Amino acid sequence: MAIGAQNAHVLRMGVQRSHVALTVIACIAIDMALIWAGVAGAGALIERSPLLMALARWGGAAFLIWYGLRSWRGLLASNRLDIAGAATPRTATAALASVLAMSLLNPHVYLDTVVLLGSIGGRYPAPDRGAFSAGAMTASLLWFSLLGFGAARFAGVLARPVAWKCIEALTGAVMLLLAANLVIDGLAAL
Repeated sequence: MAIGAQNAHVLRMGVQRSHVALTVIACIAIDMALIWAGVAGAGALIERSPLLMALARWGGAAFLIWYGLRSWRGLLASNRLDIAGAATPRTATAALASVLAMSLLNPHVYLDTVVLLGSIGGRYPAPDRGAFSAGAMTASLLWFSLLGFGAARFAGVLARPVAWKCIEALTGAVMLLLAANLVIDGLAAL
């Protein structure tokens, strides 16, 4: 599990101790829906459509480049915790809107969850796909719970400027590497 845009958002919300349960539950629900859709065949549909694959690939690369550079910009910020300029959502509605945007407007989430997990799960015989989906959904539940509530629990350590700068550096590097992979795959597909 790489610290991607959605995961970094969950970490931020945990460190800020802002709507952590809502953020975690929303991420789990979104992931479960996308896992189900992918294993049910949406991933195969996207994979078979050159246009949809190109949109997902190039949209994902653009999003990841933007997010990676945004994370690295946080490295150059002052020594106080800025959390990449992210304001704390004041209301549950604002928190839900921000997690929905960070999750559903990220084309990379569709490549990872719908296409990749969908293609892996789709290879299993029909009776075994439910078990695969349940396992992937359980992993999602554990991951987002650990990420959000762990960040809230260890906010004192994670909120230190040096710790957050390390998280931003790692997040930026992972995002840019994933974007590079998508660009290389996209160029190879041309």
